[in-house]
Amino acid sequence: MTDAYAEERTLVLLRHSKAEPPDDGPDVDRGLSVRGAADAAAAGAWLARRELLPDVVICSASRRTRQTWHRVAMGMTGTPPEGGPAGPAPAVHYEADAYEAQPEDLLALVRRVDPAARTVLLVAHNPGISLFSALLDPERADQDGLRTSDVVVHRTGVTWAELGRGRAEITDRHTARG
Repeated sequence: MTDAYAEERTLVLLRHSKAEPPDDGPDVDRGLSVRGAADAAAAGAWLARRELLPDVVICSASRRTRQTWHRVAMGMTGTPPEGGPAGPAPAVHYEADAYEAQPEDLLALVRRVDPAARTVLLVAHNPGISLFSALLDPERADQDGLRTSDVVVHRTGVTWAELGRGRAEITDRHTARG
């Protein structure tokens, strides 16, 4: 391919940071713990140091994933996620379908990303996000799955719409701890 979309794409998978323990309320409403907030900011700083700033963010609509994204964005730029010294703010999509999602559900969300986007950050939950990473790179995926605040970087030469099983190699990973 010689068109503009033949360039490498980067998909960053992030399991949400440590949440508060369950209480009597709905699981979807659990927020981050103090440690989780610090770990998310550390993940953002790690991504910024590696110049893995997303063009698009797909984030589960749960409270803890939204809070994770907000803290990651602050860790990337030192400011809230409205843009700042690191460049323009990414397009952020809060997706109810990413909560309790299966790997195929997450794949469907990524396949809908604008083909011009080069770097996508997906913030979601286990077991779906771990299984999604394994679907994209079965040979290199961590068999124990992603822990809270784990970042896994996948790279691919195909368009988002063509993404599928075994089509995005794991090139880096990091467990953020603040």
